[in-house]
Amino acid sequence: MRVAIVGAGVIGVTSAFTVKNAFPSYDVKIFADAFSPDTTGDGSAGLWGPIYLGDTPIDNITRWAGCTHQWFEQLWKAGLSSKTGVSLLPVTRVTSDYKDDIDPKWAKLVYGFQEITDEKIQRLNEEHKSNYKQGWNFITYTAEPVLLLPWLMEKFIALGGKVEKRKIRTLDELAEEGYDLIINCSGLGARELVPDKTMTPIRGQVYRVKAPWALHCFIADDESCNYIIPNIHSVVLGGTHQEGDFDYFVREEDSKHIYDGCCRIMPSLKTCQIIRSWVGLRPGRPQVRLECETLNSPMGKEIKVIHNYGHGGSGVTLCWGCATDVVEMIRNLKVQELNSKL
Repeated sequence: MRVAIVGAGVIGVTSAFTVKNAFPSYDVKIFADAFSPDTTGDGSAGLWGPIYLGDTPIDNITRWAGCTHQWFEQLWKAGLSSKTGVSLLPVTRVTSDYKDDIDPKWAKLVYGFQEITDEKIQRLNEEHKSNYKQGWNFITYTAEPVLLLPWLMEKFIALGGKVEKRKIRTLDELAEEGYDLIINCSGLGARELVPDKTMTPIRGQVYRVKAPWALHCFIADDESCNYIIPNIHSVVLGGTHQEGDFDYFVREEDSKHIYDGCCRIMPSLKTCQIIRSWVGLRPGRPQVRLECETLNSPMGKEIKVIHNYGHGGSGVTLCWGCATDVVEMIRNLKVQELNSKL
């Protein structure tokens, strides 16, 4: 079986590794025009947390995210943090909207989940000059793609996986080259590749800074959308979520918004060393697309495609759960093929 993976972001590389690991005899190859450290994921902080997923069913989100959370726990317990970028992190998350006093659906997946008292919310509002209505404290993981992706790629290649730096413009290209199965993890590129015009960029701009005293993550789900996410060697300050915006250039007004907002939350950041600004386009979609499709190539050959894209700002959060589903889809395809021959 020849398998082509399109895309080398966290979704693509995780899918490639799980497929090659589950089916060692398969010839699996990743095609992409950009590899780590030049993918969208490499600029992100890699915090586990479901965001920007549109109308994706909550049961799917919880299942995929929970599976990934368990994988991060295994990597952390195995002492692989320095290699994979997986770290435990205390998080405070606040919102300017009421959630009807219902715990977030993902609350059972994280550690030490507690709702913040009204008294503490009021104190935060006074300190941050904000209007938070509700908030939670918990502990979860970061998995920094700039470390996780090279580690996964090394494991994939050690299993016999292959890579090729090349932009795939149509799935027919791969069908004509004799691939039996294509796994489409092209992210925002699916907008042109499939084509899927429901794909929408969600522009994110961040600062990376040196602030080793910042050991606690703070996320504000309000109009400002500021966040402070410590990584192993730096801290990520954000951010923006500008839908439909294809601009990759750093904007001064966004930089000011991020710096002023994060310093309002944590005044000590005024003395931090700025490493760089960065912009990435999250692959937004009304729903995550994870499904199998049969296409007819120009040569008249039927080809199986598994689509695995549209993860919004949650690629890291959902990657292992979605990759596990890809493996199960392939197993089901094999069963169907065997049954059709009986």
